[in-house]
Amino acid sequence: MGKIVSIVNQKGGVGKTTSAVNLSAGIGMLDKKVLLVDVDPQGNTTSGYGINKSGLEKTSYQLLIGEATAKETVLHTKFKNVDIIPSSINLAAAEVDLIELEHREARLKMALAPVREEYDYIFIDCPPSLGLITINALVASDTVFVPIQCEYFALEGLSQLMASIRQIKRLYNPTVEIEGILLTMYDGRLNLTGQVVAEIKKYFSGKLYKTAIPRAVRLSEAPSYGQPIQYYDKRSKGAVAYNDLAEEFLKRNRR
Repeated sequence: MGKIVSIVNQKGGVGKTTSAVNLSAGIGMLDKKVLLVDVDPQGNTTSGYGINKSGLEKTSYQLLIGEATAKETVLHTKFKNVDIIPSSINLAAAEVDLIELEHREARLKMALAPVREEYDYIFIDCPPSLGLITINALVASDTVFVPIQCEYFALEGLSQLMASIRQIKRLYNPTVEIEGILLTMYDGRLNLTGQVVAEIKKYFSGKLYKTAIPRAVRLSEAPSYGQPIQYYDKRSKGAVAYNDLAEEFLKRNRR
C-alpha cells in the first residue's frame, strides 16, 4: 500500500512546491511509482510538470467535492514513474464548498483510498495555509514532510505547524507522524543558517534530513520550462541535491 506524505508549510516561498516537484521526480527515477496530488489552488506543481491548467476538466477540486474519482483525475506525465492529480484555480472555492459536505475533513482520504495500492508513494502538495484543504491532506497522510527556509521566522512557523499537527493527531488522525524536515535555500556561509540548523537539531534531531537544498538559479528556472530539475539540468547542484534527498528519503523508509 502506498505511503501518503503531505508536503506542508503554512509559510509561502519556502521551497514547498519545488520540493514536491523534484523529490517526486527523483523518487520516480529510482524506480518507485509516485502519485503527486496538487491541492494548492495556485497549481504551481501542476505547471512544474508542464501541464496546462486552463484546459483541465477534472482536477483535485472535483476530487475533493466528490464530482470525480481519483482514477478520473490522474494524469500520466512524461517523466519516469510520476503521475499527477492536477490543480486548478477552482480549488480556491473548495474551502467554502467543503464546509457544507459530510466528513469534510476526510474527503481526500476517502478519495485516494481506491488508488493507494497502485503507488509506492503518494505526495500531497498543500497550500501555504492551515485551512480545510490542508486539514484534508493531514487527515489522509501517514506522515508530514516539512521544507523550511534557513531563516529566523521559519522556526516560528515550524512551532505553529507542529501545534496544528498535534491537533489533527488528537482529533482526526492519531497515527500521523513527522516524516522529516528539509532545509531549503541553504547557504552554509551565513551565521544565521548555522543558528537555525542548531535550533532545529535541538528539538527535531532525528527528523532533520542530512541533505540540504542550496539556493540555485537553475531550480528557479526549471518550472518555467515545465520540467523537474533532474530533466531540465541533470548536472546542476539543485538536481544533485534533490537526487540525494530522494535516496535519503528511500533509505529512511527502508528501516
